[in-house]
Amino acid sequence: MKRMVIPELLDTDAGTPVEVRDSLADLRLVNRWFGGAATTEWMVERVVRRLNARTLSLLEVGAGSGDVPETVRRHLEQRGVQLEFTLLDRVASHLNGHPRAVVGDALSLPFADSSFDVISCGLFTHHLSPEELVQFANEALRVSRQAVLINDLIRHPLHLGLVYAGYPLYRSRLTRHDAPASVRQAYTLEEMRELLRQTTADEVEIHRHYLFRMGVTAWKPRRLPGV
Repeated sequence: MKRMVIPELLDTDAGTPVEVRDSLADLRLVNRWFGGAATTEWMVERVVRRLNARTLSLLEVGAGSGDVPETVRRHLEQRGVQLEFTLLDRVASHLNGHPRAVVGDALSLPFADSSFDVISCGLFTHHLSPEELVQFANEALRVSRQAVLINDLIRHPLHLGLVYAGYPLYRSRLTRHDAPASVRQAYTLEEMRELLRQTTADEVEIHRHYLFRMGVTAWKPRRLPGV
């Protein structure tokens, strides 16, 4: 299935406040039941184990209402790991007044170098062109101290069929438009790997997760002693 770029309505708040609210609720449902939160949690836990960390700072890009990092924070807390997260989205209304939220551009993150241990995003990179995806990954690597985590859809005809089958679950007309559009413009694992080869990442790990999700970890290059 060829990649097809279709503008998504929620990106520009192209709906009433109620429609936007319901679409964000649909996203929370997808993240809860169809691999969203679980994929990010799996990647964050791998970073924690690799660093042997007890605390971790995380910036969630394209965060929406922030349900995914909050779910991960609660689960890690039960294991004695403290996750401190900040949300970033370009649309203020998506952030729902969260106390640690920033309105900003993902392609020009408003933070200094190495501001957070990890930069994470979910259902975000499929919105980007190949050139923008490389730009975002490099910008996220700049702002991170350790790694960039990408949680996104895998483009596949069967995935598109499942999205249409899920129509009765969606509360918002925005979701009924955006869900198939997201699958059509998502990247395959091979495409994602090739694009990340063009970034400054030192090492890239890509794993397939439940229900056509990919979990990608791009590790920041280690600075040599004395450099």
